[in-house]
Amino acid sequence: MPETAFHHTSHRVDIAAPAGVVYGLVADAVRWPLFLTPTVHVEALDLEGADQRLRIWALACDDVTSWVTRRTLDPAARRIDFRQEVPGPSEPGVTGSWVVEELPEGSSRLTLRSALPASATRTTPASWLERAEHDDLLALLADLKHLAERWTTLDEHIVAVEETLRVDGPAELAYDFLYRIENWPAQLPRLTRLDLVEETPGIQQVRMDLLADDGRTHTARGVRVCFPHGGRIVYKLVEPPASTVAQAGEWSVEPDASGVTLRGRHQAVLRCPDGPSGTEPRTESGTAPGTEPRTASGGGAGPEVGRALGRDSAVVLGLARRYAQSAVRVITPKP
Repeated sequence: MPETAFHHTSHRVDIAAPAGVVYGLVADAVRWPLFLTPTVHVEALDLEGADQRLRIWALACDDVTSWVTRRTLDPAARRIDFRQEVPGPSEPGVTGSWVVEELPEGSSRLTLRSALPASATRTTPASWLERAEHDDLLALLADLKHLAERWTTLDEHIVAVEETLRVDGPAELAYDFLYRIENWPAQLPRLTRLDLVEETPGIQQVRMDLLADDGRTHTARGVRVCFPHGGRIVYKLVEPPASTVAQAGEWSVEPDASGVTLRGRHQAVLRCPDGPSGTEPRTESGTAPGTEPRTASGGGAGPEVGRALGRDSAVVLGLARRYAQSAVRVITPKP
């Protein structure tokens, strides 16, 4: 059998942050959607030990693509090797490595090497693949550099909110409301317009106009990945409202013996005066059910963003509950 040919690339960036910090950010892939521009969602399939398996959804040239990646973590060497799984067992996927080197005066160098199999060009033009890979890798490195160089103040720019609501109605109907986002503008006063594209079932790209408290309209663009069997919808705003540079979250429908719990988790990164428009630090964990929306920012826009996220989440959950409960018809037997 002939040996597979690969297209090799190597990108690197010097970062004014400790090597351990940079390695930790690369290793924490589950949090990539909030602070790495191309990444939409990361689902942990296996995180036990040094060998990990992840399913990743990401934007490439405005298309949503997904794949499964196997990673081997070596904290001592600050190296992470990865291999992309593809549907055909004999068809190789993208392979590569992240390597973090310690430099003088507490700085570090991050190198990302990748190998794209030439066989990938059989169905997709090589120029498109190479351009998408090059642009996405540069965006990843730029985001990681910006993030790592602000590691001492990450928590100051994070807002995390969680809202829950009990429903006395079918979980399927509550999920149906959350899924059919194209019907939301007629019921949410702040959502004045929404365009939906769903070429692949369960992968939704949306563009919407949001009315802010000051009366101005902001256009946002997002991607939603729907898991109907799990009662979950995860989302990321790739073009969020003006007060934030990143926003991601999850809607979930959780049935139990006595009813259904609707849950909305939302995380946002506040815009920094000195930060670029597309990259900001990562989020911390969300709040416990039943608590007030929490912001990790001590001041500034943090409380306002937290209140807006909590308010909008509560409205959506309330509408989902009303939809589920009003659709239930109780048939009373005749005497």
